Amino acid sequence: MNICMVSSESVPFSKSGGLADVVGALSAALASLGEDVRVVLPLYGSVDASTFEDVPIAGSISLLGCEEQVGFCQTILNGVTYYFLRHPYFTGRKGIYGDTSFTPYADNLRRYTLLNKAALFLCKELAWKVDIMHCHDWTCGFLPYLLKTGKDQFYRGTKSMMTIHNLAYQGEFSRLELLGCDIAPDKAMFSGHATNKRTNMLKTGLVFADKLTTVSPTYAKEIQSKEYGCNLEALLAERSQDLTGIINGIDYEEWNPQTDRFINHHFSASHQEGKALTKAQVQAEFGLEVNDGVPLFCIISRLAEQKGFVELLEGSPCVLEQMLHAHTMQMIIVGTGDHTLEKKLVEIGQRYSNLSVNILFSNRAAHLLEAGSDFFLMPSRYEPCGLNQLYSLRYGTLPVARRTGGLADSILDLDENPETGTGILFDSMTGRGILEAVERALQWWNKGKKTMQAVRIRCMHWDSTWERSARLYRSLYESSIRGN
Repeated sequence: MNICMVSSESVPFSKSGGLADVVGALSAALASLGEDVRVVLPLYGSVDASTFEDVPIAGSISLLGCEEQVGFCQTILNGVTYYFLRHPYFTGRKGIYGDTSFTPYADNLRRYTLLNKAALFLCKELAWKVDIMHCHDWTCGFLPYLLKTGKDQFYRGTKSMMTIHNLAYQGEFSRLELLGCDIAPDKAMFSGHATNKRTNMLKTGLVFADKLTTVSPTYAKEIQSKEYGCNLEALLAERSQDLTGIINGIDYEEWNPQTDRFINHHFSASHQEGKALTKAQVQAEFGLEVNDGVPLFCIISRLAEQKGFVELLEGSPCVLEQMLHAHTMQMIIVGTGDHTLEKKLVEIGQRYSNLSVNILFSNRAAHLLEAGSDFFLMPSRYEPCGLNQLYSLRYGTLPVARRTGGLADSILDLDENPETGTGILFDSMTGRGILEAVERALQWWNKGKKTMQAVRIRCMHWDSTWERSARLYRSLYESSIRGN
């Protein structure tokens, strides 16, 4: 099968979030199954292209009133060919979507329209017949439309798949900007009404793609509801037969407690001694009492409303203070984000000796905490897939999470499944709900080391490989090609 992935980012070349991890890992997993996988990405100014080879293909892509000259280069990694689109829209800037996450580029609609058109141009010039055009998130939303409405016989039989990584990001722009893209308009390309009507790239892809996927089965159901649907719930419910949720995998080489380059004491499900040694290292390094008998919780997160910090910090004393005061436990928080939340967390950290607050982004800290903690707290309002709970399971760190999205699909609640459970799930998105979940986790801790060790073994045997997810995607590709 010939599979063309089109995305705005992919590890190890460009990354702003989990999308990049998915594209890189899924492509490699599909290639390992014997598929011909190629990825089309923009060549941003921040990408080191010194080792890339030039592709002897150049041409012009039409935008309104001009012909944009494009070129390409390529490299091969993990059996996957990566093509990079060369154009000043991308090469002349270091950022992906903007100079910062708060300042998107004003011409993003034109930039990513160019990527969509260039992907089609490139595959045809290569004479590479694509079976599946897999489009990732809003930046590739016009591709299914161009395939469906185009008259080019080269793409006859090519099917498209649109993957939603986070429905909250839809790529909305003014209707007037669409004129600059040299794309025939269709009423399905717009969201909103009257003066609020806007061009919507993601909606366009969701209307015209042959198959729709998102990053967990529960999130696929949630986004068909008003609470999570971001004003697209009716469309997604209408297309529910074409919508499938497939939970992401993780990189088993990077996240491996037996070989992790960031930890000194390696361990496995059958030999867990290194976890206790890592816990002691973490407690010392983050300024906490070194005591194996005290349960260690951690949070590694963007400090934002979506991640449950408003509920965690509500009240006086807030829920975080209540749990730290009332229970024998320790908490380490690592992350950056909303300055108001940062300030309040730092202030609480100064008053509680069993809390370590660290306003930083650190890959090393993430690995250390996943390896050395006993519990990982994820009180998210919504979580399309989530990765930290999968890392936690891999390291025998029990996740304590809200029952939403991928968290609900990857964690088995211990109280509901005492013999097979792997963590704690709660439903109430309130401070009280978070506190009660932490207290339930502490009850399991108090059952003793033998019980905790058995639960850790189950966690570490949980299958979060990308091969499992890739086989599910391949099955969907085959179904789409057959017209099912």
